[in-house]
Amino acid sequence: MNTKDFLRLGVPLGEATRRATDFVAKFILRGGDKARLREEVAAIVAHPAAFTGDPLRGELARALLEAPPPPRAEPVKYRQWGQGLEHEAIMQMERACLLPVAVAGALMADAHVGYGLPIGGVLATENAVIPYAVGVDIACRMKMTVLDLPVRDLQQKPDRLTRAIEAETRFGVGANFQQRRRHEVLDADWSASPITLQHKDRAWSQLGTSGSGNHFVEFGLFTAHGRIENLEPGTYVALLSHSGSRGTGAAVCDHYSKLAFARFKDLPGELKRLAWLTLDSQEGQEYWAAMELMGRYAAANHALIHQHIASNLGAQVLLDLENHHNFAWKERHLIGGVEREVVVHRKGATPAGQGVLGIIPGSMASPGFVVSGKGNAESLNSASHGAGRAMSRKAAHEKFNWKEVHRLLRERGVTLLSAGLDEAPMAYKEIRAVMAAQQDLVTILGQFDPKLVKMAPSGERPED
Repeated sequence: MNTKDFLRLGVPLGEATRRATDFVAKFILRGGDKARLREEVAAIVAHPAAFTGDPLRGELARALLEAPPPPRAEPVKYRQWGQGLEHEAIMQMERACLLPVAVAGALMADAHVGYGLPIGGVLATENAVIPYAVGVDIACRMKMTVLDLPVRDLQQKPDRLTRAIEAETRFGVGANFQQRRRHEVLDADWSASPITLQHKDRAWSQLGTSGSGNHFVEFGLFTAHGRIENLEPGTYVALLSHSGSRGTGAAVCDHYSKLAFARFKDLPGELKRLAWLTLDSQEGQEYWAAMELMGRYAAANHALIHQHIASNLGAQVLLDLENHHNFAWKERHLIGGVEREVVVHRKGATPAGQGVLGIIPGSMASPGFVVSGKGNAESLNSASHGAGRAMSRKAAHEKFNWKEVHRLLRERGVTLLSAGLDEAPMAYKEIRAVMAAQQDLVTILGQFDPKLVKMAPSGERPED
């Protein structure tokens, strides 16, 4: 039995769950019948006072009596895509679905452990927004522009493309341009939240830059399998980027998540990072306005990167696609047979409504895909946002070395300008397996194969 089983039997999160785990171990060590475990735990949950003096069952019984009741008797319905997901990622989804404001959920095939809600977690709530279910890097997004450059330039003129990336992008903690860039997002109302107002100058200094971790700007070959908007089928040079709202977005998350924590001090420790703000509260309205602004700001960062690189190369844009994740949307969904407006959090999940175009990347050595959503109601119109990590950053540093990474990159025809070892392609799940697991969520329209990749230099730690 595991935590998921205990929750289903009504064991509250926290000390009671830990004592239930201890009870199971002791029960088996003492020769108890494993087939009776569920029955044993259910009996203690039903009448804990009857077992407080029992030497084997007493600790669990007393923990049950002292525990606050779970927010819900059982989690709201959610469906999981993909197999072999981390147990803790599944448990994070399970716990999120216990929240009293939760109404539905979904877990994507690229899911892995995050803060509060797992990366790849989709959660619909009633009149509430959860800062950590949106994420630290608010409105992180993908953008791809197909350019009119000759395909042969990727092999024959890589230095020209490299110079353009190096000249027109910046990566890493505190990265900025000495000559600040301009965008109409600076004319938006930054006073909507005291945090965005406080950090406006910082945001301006980082305008047009990317963060650390898995953020990237890369050239590659894009093959359109059919007509996509005005782009004819064929193979083209494309520019792909992934980044978000930088330090300002992180500051917004930090401030409003702390306000949410303060409102719900009695939440079990396992649910603390899922504390929420109601949308009719001042804090909730401020956070929502700040989140929306960070969406515009993240989009501006990408727009400037693509605009300046295309201009540097004298290239014209043939196709422009983008989508974001780490965000919350007010949407109408059928919940319990009734259509209603809910707040859909997509933390590391791509919007995939019927006909909605999206970009799902792999790793620096594996393909990404342009997709069209199928509008699957069970996924709350969502899909994965990438391959998903197969291991932690620390584990990747301990397991891999640059020699083997560069060997793999040479085999795939990829030139790496900069990155951290924690972004080694082997640290990610197999993107084709992820795509196979979500055939009911998206249709693949085209494939992007990375060829020239730039990420934050080795040694940079993720801030977003």
